Amino acid sequence: MPAGSNAKRERQYEHIKDSAEDRGASPQRAKEIAARTVNKNRAQAGESKTASRSSIKDMSPQKRGGQRSHSGAQGPTYDQLYNEAKQRNIKGRSKMTKKELVDALGR
Repeated sequence: MPAGSNAKRERQYEHIKDSAEDRGASPQRAKEIAARTVNKNRAQAGESKTASRSSIKDMSPQKRGGQRSHSGAQGPTYDQLYNEAKQRNIKGRSKMTKKELVDALGR
């Protein structure tokens, strides 16, 4: 847990760490995710002595909610969508665009 924090931040750290481990992150990676999230929240709330400009100006990690996760800029590829459509036996898939495949798959 980051130094200089209060009981609320301790609880937040433990909750985030446990959630990350439940999602399959290693214990070390879970600690890193939790510490970074809590530190950013402390900086945005004015609870830390030093904070980077990006920590203060950027949206909170909770609000962002994975918008910058590693799913890629455009999500799944055309081939991935096509293979899923093939498995689901969607008619006309060979003539569909990527957007049409996304719509047909209900994504």
